[in-house]
Amino acid sequence: MKKQVIIVAGGNGSRMGTILPKQFIEISGKPILLRTLENFYSFDSKIDIVLVLPSQEIERWENICKTFKCEIKHRIVKGGTTRFESVKNGLKLLIDDALVAVHDGVRPFVSHETLSACFEVAGEKGVAIPSLEMVDSVRIKIGEGSESCDRSQYRVVQTPQVFRSDILKKAYNQPYKYYFTDDASVVENVAPIYLVEGNRENIKITTAFDLQIAEVLLKNQ
Repeated sequence: MKKQVIIVAGGNGSRMGTILPKQFIEISGKPILLRTLENFYSFDSKIDIVLVLPSQEIERWENICKTFKCEIKHRIVKGGTTRFESVKNGLKLLIDDALVAVHDGVRPFVSHETLSACFEVAGEKGVAIPSLEMVDSVRIKIGEGSESCDRSQYRVVQTPQVFRSDILKKAYNQPYKYYFTDDASVVENVAPIYLVEGNRENIKITTAFDLQIAEVLLKNQ
């Protein structure tokens, strides 16, 4: 099945403490979002890329592409007021009978092994979500107190989350709910969610500390 990806890049710099939206901040001399785009292209040069951006940031992105001479073919769609609406806008550009990955624009370090596993399982079962075992102890709040949890029953979820296009489009025909925090939470109402192993380096860069980690990861590549 044809591979497609919706890269959602609608963040701002509030948690980063910058005016510049986080997806455009440079790590080792290149914007995060451009590194994410390049990662998918190096995984599969034929993948159909749709980039979702806030309308006011499209010109900035086009200037970045000119500055860095980005020749990777991709299409741009305007984002919505929520991530749910942004993904839904991106889906309008995609064909049926395909596999669709939805990815955070500020996750440039997803491994090709993780990508391969996600597309393979989604091709077999319709849904594939990369996740990691929890390594920290976990507690749940109970009133003003708390109690311990069995961490083996929980997973940390990453992107890209990959789906058969018919499943994803059916799920996004639902009305928006406040608990739709990722695509899996949207899709679980219409299809089972299958987990695959993610990679630890696949961090979501949202804080100044994350930027420091990203610089180290690039040096080690």
